[in-house]
Amino acid sequence: MMQQKKVHIMTFGCQMNVSDSEKILALLKTINYEAVASIGEADMVIVNTCSVRAKAEERIYGILLTMKGELKRNPDLLIGVGGCVAQQEGERFLQKIPHLGFVFGTHNLHLLPQIVRQAETGKRVSETAFIDDDSRFDLFPDYAGGSGVSRGVTIMQGCDNFCSYCIVPYVRGREVSRRKADILAEISTAAAGGVKEVTLLGQNVNSYGIKGGDGSEFANLIRDVAKISGIERIRFMTSHPKDLSAPLIACYADVEKLCSHIHLPIQSGSDRILALMNRGYTRLEYINKIEQLKSVRPDLLVTSDIIVGFPGEREEDFQESLSLMSVVGYSDTYSFVYSPRPETEAAKLPDNASKAEKSERLKRLFALQKSLTRSVQSSFVGKRVEVLVEGESKKAGQVYGRSSGNRTVNLSGSAALIGTLQSPTIIKSLQNSLLGELQQVKGNI
Repeated sequence: MMQQKKVHIMTFGCQMNVSDSEKILALLKTINYEAVASIGEADMVIVNTCSVRAKAEERIYGILLTMKGELKRNPDLLIGVGGCVAQQEGERFLQKIPHLGFVFGTHNLHLLPQIVRQAETGKRVSETAFIDDDSRFDLFPDYAGGSGVSRGVTIMQGCDNFCSYCIVPYVRGREVSRRKADILAEISTAAAGGVKEVTLLGQNVNSYGIKGGDGSEFANLIRDVAKISGIERIRFMTSHPKDLSAPLIACYADVEKLCSHIHLPIQSGSDRILALMNRGYTRLEYINKIEQLKSVRPDLLVTSDIIVGFPGEREEDFQESLSLMSVVGYSDTYSFVYSPRPETEAAKLPDNASKAEKSERLKRLFALQKSLTRSVQSSFVGKRVEVLVEGESKKAGQVYGRSSGNRTVNLSGSAALIGTLQSPTIIKSLQNSLLGELQQVKGNI
């Protein structure tokens, strides 16, 4: 019998990376590895990386360099890197980090057992070749995914939009959709195992199943997922505003299981900057789509991404971003200062703003968003909110979950509530969470 070995997986970046890390663990289990919570317990460490921002990439290099100290504790520790930075750097990673054992790209997870076996013999391995068809979705073992109430399910990979600032098409490849039957089978298996909520994942989920067309394929997938017994909630991310279709908007009108939340990145409120970004829509078109969504789902909460300090951004452009935030009333935004990424068109543009100016703009944006979030949070006080309970809170005697609008809610209760839908009354709003009180417990608890 093979000796049981232990792996510690560090995951950075988006929900796609979280899903990929689940696949990585499933693959490693086939060669007798089990997950552990710390590097100190591990025979192998895998870092699943993100390269969307330069700062994230620099952090990965810092982590890998500090791992040299771990080798003093355990000279046999095997260190590997996957994800978007691995795809971008390839063999250069092995040259820059002498103690790194192996590198695998975003299309090569299925090769991980063979890569690890080679690395265990002392061979340094780099595998980052793209597979530009849907065959790569067939290359994973059947697995139930991570345990829990909620899980992500990959429906497509890659992106064809080529926004001028974005490295994703270069490190994730072109758009490839997974077969619907396979997606539905995975979700059915997850539901049978106790999963109540699924998040459909892709770099641009609105493009699922089509190269052009009316956008009905993704909407049809949502409707089919809603028919699966045991699935109570459906979420998805990420969406591109230009591809947000009428059939998808119609889902918000009549698919009750589709959550009242959408993450719809605007990136900038300025038409001039949106054109430089190659986003393919205008400020007014974006606002019109938000209005259409809210007309059929009035309680919809919207979150977004905004880039500050894009090359050529003037103060008046930034003011357009601030004003759009107020018009939409975002419940949250995920914002950061622009950083040039290799191979992208924006990296060639002249940059007119100083680092200090960009930092000051970001602070103003954060202040506005804090106010908007506070307003959204306080609007729930005194109302009953349906919450899917996901786990025990840090505070003893409490559990936590999320509302349909993706707000975190803490409430008094035991672990027996996990996996159930409850309807607490919100008694207090905090900046990052809500406090609820149950008048009556639902279900056979």
